[in-house]
Amino acid sequence: MPSSSKNKRTHFIPDLKSVRVKDAQCAYTYIVQCADGTLYCGWTNNIEKRLEAHNAGKGAKYTKSRRPVTLVHLEEFGTKQEAMSREARIKQLSREEKLALIQG
Repeated sequence: MPSSSKNKRTHFIPDLKSVRVKDAQCAYTYIVQCADGTLYCGWTNNIEKRLEAHNAGKGAKYTKSRRPVTLVHLEEFGTKQEAMSREARIKQLSREEKLALIQG
């Protein structure tokens, strides 16, 4: 389901070298694939640090025992509230719908 936000940018390439933190105002909604194949969705204002935390076992409780995780989807927003709202919507999707979102 498309977001109505004009501030959203979607990155389908999970290459962090192409994602640069522009300023502290940016927020991201992301999906990672865990080592067991499951998907985890979250939000952050610093995607690089968040992925490092997940892979160090200091991220979410869910991902701690499912390392390593790989970034498979990333969306950029202008505000924390937009990113959190998008995370909530994604978490309500079925696995199949999440995979379709990841595929673009």
